Amino acid sequence: MSDDDQRPDPDALLRAAAQEGVGRLKVFLGAAPGVGKTYEMLTEAAARRKAGIDVVIGVVETHGRVETEALVQGLEIVPRRPVEYHGRTIAEMDIDAILARAPQLVLVDELAHTNAPGSRHDKRYQDIEELLAAGVDVYSTVNIQHIESLNDVVASFTKVRVRETVPDRVLEAADLEIVDLPPDELIERLREGKVYVPEEATRALGHFFSKSNLTALRELALRRAAQAVDAQMLDYLRTHALAGTWAASERLVVAVSELPGSAELVRAAKRVADGLRAPWTAVHIETPRTARLSDAENAQVAATLHLASQLGGQVATVPAESVLEGLKRFTAEARATQLIVGKSARSRWFELRHGSVVDRLVRETPGIAVHVLPMLEAPARGRHPRPRGRWGSPVDYVVSLGLVVAVTVLGATIFSLGNITNIGLLYLLPVMVAATRYGVRPGVVTGLVSSLAYNFFFIPPTRTFTIQDPQNIITVLVLMGVAVVSSQLAARVRAQAELAQRSAAQNSTLAGFARLLTGVSTQEDLGQTLCAEVARLLDVSAVLLLPEHGQLGLRAAYPPEDRLEMIEQAAAQWSFDHNSPAGRGSDTLTASEWLFHPLAAGGRALGVLGVARIDAGNPLRSDQLPLLLSLLDQAALAFERIALESEMAMVTQLKERDRLRAALLSSVSHDLRTPLTTILGMLGEMRPASEGQGEQLSAARAEAERLNRFVANLLDMVRIEAGALHQSIEPVDLAEAVAAAVHDLRRVLEDHPVRLDVPPELPFASVDPQLFHHCLINLIENAGKYGDPGSSITLTARRQPGSMTLSVMDEGPGLPPGDEARIFETFTRIEGSDRKGGTGLGLAIVKGFAEAMGLSVSAANRTDRAGAIFTIRFPEALLRKGNAGE
Repeated sequence: MSDDDQRPDPDALLRAAAQEGVGRLKVFLGAAPGVGKTYEMLTEAAARRKAGIDVVIGVVETHGRVETEALVQGLEIVPRRPVEYHGRTIAEMDIDAILARAPQLVLVDELAHTNAPGSRHDKRYQDIEELLAAGVDVYSTVNIQHIESLNDVVASFTKVRVRETVPDRVLEAADLEIVDLPPDELIERLREGKVYVPEEATRALGHFFSKSNLTALRELALRRAAQAVDAQMLDYLRTHALAGTWAASERLVVAVSELPGSAELVRAAKRVADGLRAPWTAVHIETPRTARLSDAENAQVAATLHLASQLGGQVATVPAESVLEGLKRFTAEARATQLIVGKSARSRWFELRHGSVVDRLVRETPGIAVHVLPMLEAPARGRHPRPRGRWGSPVDYVVSLGLVVAVTVLGATIFSLGNITNIGLLYLLPVMVAATRYGVRPGVVTGLVSSLAYNFFFIPPTRTFTIQDPQNIITVLVLMGVAVVSSQLAARVRAQAELAQRSAAQNSTLAGFARLLTGVSTQEDLGQTLCAEVARLLDVSAVLLLPEHGQLGLRAAYPPEDRLEMIEQAAAQWSFDHNSPAGRGSDTLTASEWLFHPLAAGGRALGVLGVARIDAGNPLRSDQLPLLLSLLDQAALAFERIALESEMAMVTQLKERDRLRAALLSSVSHDLRTPLTTILGMLGEMRPASEGQGEQLSAARAEAERLNRFVANLLDMVRIEAGALHQSIEPVDLAEAVAAAVHDLRRVLEDHPVRLDVPPELPFASVDPQLFHHCLINLIENAGKYGDPGSSITLTARRQPGSMTLSVMDEGPGLPPGDEARIFETFTRIEGSDRKGGTGLGLAIVKGFAEAMGLSVSAANRTDRAGAIFTIRFPEALLRKGNAGE
């Protein structure tokens, strides 16, 4: 690396400047709960406090652990802010109080925590970002499963998907400290009750806290911390312009070219990177020779880079004078530790003339492991016809010769004023102009003509090409050599300038397109923007097709297009289904006049973009393909962003709707409960004066009791949604529980004979008696309400292998097929069935209570006759043998 390259990276300097005046975040990262993150954070905070640092606690969760609570003593605690949520008061961190206190360091536990609705920020990490912006240092804790990019990986082997996640960018800007504990020690802590209470610990050991899960989580945490440290080290090296590979971790680069075996190189790099768990980049070096590649070779380069992007690698295109210089510079900037290159079969004569890039890479890149893979032998291409214009146009030579004539006239004028011996240097001027403006060949020709003109007009004997003085022979030869070398150097500088100009133009185009995408908020606007920009930049017609009702539909076009022919539709559908190009210029359905490319993100197609030319020619030149693929990659990310924003808006609306509904239910139910209690009490005290009044009082009591059950259902629903169910588990005899529920509903069931089939020898069920009674009341009342008049209601209980079931059967019309699960949703009333009346709360409450007690409930139609059957299933773990006293 040259001295000029030993300069700080501008982006790294900007990131360093952005950290000035803001607080530092330190995250204590653990593999699982119980490894001691909070304990370690408090220990280090106590040490900082002894060193004179002003430390306060914003929020610390001790989870009842004595040793952790002991460390909290002596540290100032900023009081939390109460937030009302679903009838409960939740204590959240008070950001304003912390900012007003202005400590040097604040402890904020549980980085991934979701704040209660009504808080300033949705997530706790956003609270922390506000504190950091105010210049306050923050210590926090998080487990590896809460990191956004690892959420799917953790869920794949633990079978548990956490909903509270932290963006990777938060940890990338933080100092990480691993709090590590071997799996065996953590399991022992669980068994000793130091992490969870004994009942929860036993359940956790059988599921999330298995040794295999803890080992995998530990590996993920260590690797993630190593990656973060490596990224921070690289940033520091670039900020301070320090040279060297600094191979603390592996970083892989693969060089690709236009040769057919480049795709195999990329796949090999992916396998090596996966084995090393290392980041990798595919790089293509653009040299002056790149401009002479054929359309097929340019398409090969674009396809290889696109493959690397789809496989999860980064891609880069670097302009350079030669492949060797470009690879040396890029690997140095990327601090690569391993380089994968291909070596194609070359003749001995070719290597003698041009040398071997691979051999020079091995010699000139110390500290980098160079992997050399054999390339597929390129098919014989024959002699390429020389491109038109490679020798330049006749006008170029005419202008160059005109410059030689002008210099000759100027030289003759100067020569007439006196015998000036170094007048030949004037002829370097037309050589430099010709080489710089028109290329190396016009420059060389101009150099030869200049040498001849100098010999003919200024070397005695003049007006002849004879040279008498040997000294003049040397002068002519030197002039000719200098002219040729100067023309080659000037032409090389021109080629490099053109290469840099093309690269800058493409980068400017992509940056402008990215700016346009940031201002787009809907799919319709994004589709129209994409089509318009592709049409403008590539001089084509463009259409965008997105999936709609199982088929691709035309969503945007430029110029406006209302339909596509059948062959175009088929090509677009094939491109979407196979996530590959189709149409003219591809290998599939080439009869189509359009070329379709998928918009892919995350390995799946989001839509298809089609391009075509008005003259029905090839839609794209080979040099336009990389630009199109880059535009599609950016557009695909924008489509994903808009989809996520739409989902977040929908989730926010649902949360707000649920909050308002819960508040309404709570308010209405509480307001009704007081007058209902009075009414029921008065009706119970009243005595009928006549037989007619007795019937009226009985009817009034029945309706008041029904209304009371309705209000109770409202309150129960609020408790379920607020998560405020308090259970008192004890063994319950099914026969007694069913008899008690039927007795309480005797007035409702007057027209329905009830048949009980609950064997007394059945085991007891460990449930909450009150919640289970509510479940039975709602199920039996539902059967009585929707059964045919005078029909019977049957309750049966059966012991089965691994479980016990209790079924409630009616003799009504039954349930519409397909609605068996939906009937348990809140406020659901199935139209066109016997379930279309009522409030839609009873069965939702049954499901909520049952699941809270560890039971399951299902609905189905009877097979022996018309009617519905609702079944509560008790798992084996909740069954107890003998009577309640055993």
